[in-house]
Amino acid sequence: MLSFQKLRVYQASISFLALVMQITRALPKGHADLADQLLRAAQSQPLNIAEGAGRWTKADQARFYMHARGSAMEAAAALDMLRVMELVDEERYTRGVELLEGIVAMLTKMV
Repeated sequence: MLSFQKLRVYQASISFLALVMQITRALPKGHADLADQLLRAAQSQPLNIAEGAGRWTKADQARFYMHARGSAMEAAAALDMLRVMELVDEERYTRGVELLEGIVAMLTKMV
């Protein structure tokens, strides 16, 4: 296992990506744009966390962790939109927000 794979924030971001896959599969046709936006924001988080963990300087690491944090915030906004549009059930919405709150908190400390 690589060092970044041991990070709780990385593991949480992978769990969030798995949840997003469930959410996007359940979306009715006609919402591909929002599904794509949410999926890209979810994919960006673990990718940036891994890249940041591979950097040598604290400043370089922080830059990637900030990008991951921004993607988590973007994903939260996309979840809110799905909720307003009544396209995500309350259980998945709540789980997604809980995961994102943890991800954002951890990344904030890492920056």
